[in-house]
Amino acid sequence: MRTAVTYENWNQISDAFPFDDKLKGARNVLEWAYKNFSEDKIVYASSFGAEAIVLIDLIQEIKPDAHIVFLDTGLHFPETYDVIDKIEARFPMLRIERKEPKLTLDQQADEYGSALWKREPNSCCQIRKVIPLREALTPKQAWISGLRRDQSATRANTQFLNKDEKFKNIKICPLIHWTSDEVWSYIREKDLPYNTLHDYGYPSIGCFPCTQAVDENGDSRAGRWSGSGKTECGLHTS
Repeated sequence: MRTAVTYENWNQISDAFPFDDKLKGARNVLEWAYKNFSEDKIVYASSFGAEAIVLIDLIQEIKPDAHIVFLDTGLHFPETYDVIDKIEARFPMLRIERKEPKLTLDQQADEYGSALWKREPNSCCQIRKVIPLREALTPKQAWISGLRRDQSATRANTQFLNKDEKFKNIKICPLIHWTSDEVWSYIREKDLPYNTLHDYGYPSIGCFPCTQAVDENGDSRAGRWSGSGKTECGLHTS
């Protein structure tokens, strides 16, 4: 029997999940999510970073044919596309959608000028990420995200269930209590494919023009839009 989730009771439901188990509540949250939202009303928006690999493995154990959307900006590293191919081979039942922006890179350059990501990174993210995700989420009631609280100050208060004002639905974040070490322990324990750029100082991987390696003591978001003061693409900000 499904529990009706509304903007009035999402917080109460979120607080009720136990997280004292090995997976820190992640499987409990995912099982609840796929029980309470029909398959056409929930999607996992995946970056195919390290946290994504953990979530994909957990999700496919619960719903082998789950819908996953990847925002294919046309600016990702070859290593990112490579890990998607490996995940598709390992979990062939998953329905992985590569969602592209309406504008090609050439069309964007014609309309806004070349290398928009350098001059106006927020505008580039809006065109190539935010708008495509909004299109993907319009028919959905909930979406899953791999946010962790210790990734950055802007994510420190993330809950299991979050009222998403931007996309007008429920954002489900099963990994909020996980650490980076726990993510990597899970990946190694399960021998899961992952983006090899993580081995070369890239804790967070986005589009190649806006992603750099960081030193060992750097914030996990420090390599994104380095020097601009920008740390989020806009998907997780109101």
